[in-house]
Amino acid sequence: MTAEKMALAKAINESLRTALDSDPKVLIMGEDVGKLGGVFRVTDGLQKDFGEDRVIDTPLAESGIVGTAIGLALRGYRPVVEIQFDGFVFPAYDQIVTQLAKMHARALGKIKLPVVIRIPYGGGIGAVEHHSESPEALFAHVAGLKVVSPSNAGDAYWMMQQAIHSDDPVIFFEPKRRYWDKSEVNREAIPSPLHKARVVREGTDLTLAAYGPMVKVCQEAAAAAQEEGKSLEVLDLRSMSPIDFDAIQASVEKTRRLVVVHEAPVFLGTGAEIAARITERSFYHLEAPVLRVGGYHAPYPPARLEDEYLPGLDRVLDAVDRSLAY
Repeated sequence: MTAEKMALAKAINESLRTALDSDPKVLIMGEDVGKLGGVFRVTDGLQKDFGEDRVIDTPLAESGIVGTAIGLALRGYRPVVEIQFDGFVFPAYDQIVTQLAKMHARALGKIKLPVVIRIPYGGGIGAVEHHSESPEALFAHVAGLKVVSPSNAGDAYWMMQQAIHSDDPVIFFEPKRRYWDKSEVNREAIPSPLHKARVVREGTDLTLAAYGPMVKVCQEAAAAAQEEGKSLEVLDLRSMSPIDFDAIQASVEKTRRLVVVHEAPVFLGTGAEIAARITERSFYHLEAPVLRVGGYHAPYPPARLEDEYLPGLDRVLDAVDRSLAY
């Protein structure tokens, strides 16, 4: 089968369909995932084709959803749980942090918990608070969880397959503002390892490192900078836990400058960890401090102000200019 162009949301739908079709132990659970097909229609048509025992509409109770998924995983199932919006995950945070992340170690490796928790995250859709946040650092900080985020349809398809096949719990952050962006999906490709970063644009003057919704913004920034004679490398991190520091280090030791971009607040965010690690690893290669571009350390604003809150082209290019000025 040749590659076909599809939206990121459709790629996840097709990936879930493949998983349901190939493994009877795969289940999908969540609020409105069945008959409605999810608020973003990511699970559209799956209950109709696989039945209510495989694609399960749950009560509005995130702690109960994740707790049930943990029990099912202990009995040999591979549940894929949808949290309807990023801000709705916190009633389940106790289950995720104190149970899901810990049971493997608690059982000295004898218990596996192959649970995938899908979380649409980030802003850019004109929604209110609890529907637009980026809480990935809260999960990446927790040992025992894997945390990933695709930036395009091709990665979304394969990363979901890999997450479902993983014996570790995976928090799968889906950039909701990119759900309708289309790109190539090749179902016969050999995918990259789940936690490996990828250079999506080669450059020599500075590295832009991002994941999820900000990869597209960084590619646009690199294109704009090229018109001014600046050559920017764009690195799609794809995974926030573990982070592919080797790939970042290799890029930075080529370009000698690094700007990390994410929607989440800069304070204690993923960019802070990357800045610290790269400074430790590559101090004598850097010609400028590692800079970070992200959201502000403030509650998510009303929709009419989100363009001021979210990092965009201007803030990325400003950081590029500041780095190159050193």
